[in-house]
Amino acid sequence: MHRNQCNAVTVWVTSLDTRSERKFDLHVTVESLKNKFELITGIPPQNQRITLHNSESDPDPVAVLEDDSRPIGFYGVRDWQMLKVTDLNPSVSFTGQLTDVSQVDKFELSEDAYAQRQDTVLAYKQRNKIGRFAATEAPVPKPTPQVNVPIGSRCQVETAEEDFHKRGTVRFVGPTKFGYGEGIWVGIEYDEPIGKNDGSVQGERYFTCKPNFGVFVRPDRVEVGDFPVEDIDFSDEEM
Repeated sequence: MHRNQCNAVTVWVTSLDTRSERKFDLHVTVESLKNKFELITGIPPQNQRITLHNSESDPDPVAVLEDDSRPIGFYGVRDWQMLKVTDLNPSVSFTGQLTDVSQVDKFELSEDAYAQRQDTVLAYKQRNKIGRFAATEAPVPKPTPQVNVPIGSRCQVETAEEDFHKRGTVRFVGPTKFGYGEGIWVGIEYDEPIGKNDGSVQGERYFTCKPNFGVFVRPDRVEVGDFPVEDIDFSDEEM
């Protein structure tokens, strides 16, 4: 198996003021990661405490990335886990102040008084029949594109590496719930453990296979045909 097939992970990065989806190389050190996180969260590297969680709803960390010299792969970071960045000295970076409105003076207006005014957004929407005041129309369902990739067929996935064929069997074709955007995805069970999952993503199962044998790709990267199983040459330096 080629090393660079599984060297990157997509994770959620959260702090008190930020939340974003990011992709990192597993060989990047914790020290380098902190420098990247400063640009994302505004927290200086020396004030960061990075914890690894299985999900955003999991309060208990599975690991603490406390050794700056270690690569993040040392801590077993996987796709769609969460890296939480805690500010150990918020007085320096003003963490939380961007979202703290407790000190802002509030102008309060009752609902009845607001409804009587003619210079408000509500009045404008009522006059122009915008938003909830617009005439209700039945939503037009989006057509599902036709994809000629039969389930159970042998296939080969497009790859930029010369003489390296990622072959397998089509196990799923259809829309998904994970965060790659709309459209049709093809779930493939590879012949070798060069995939990213076991047929499930973010707790939703689309098909079943062994861990690291499953992958989801766009249909335009899949070529269906008579592709026999190939033996992949594992060199002594590759695991």
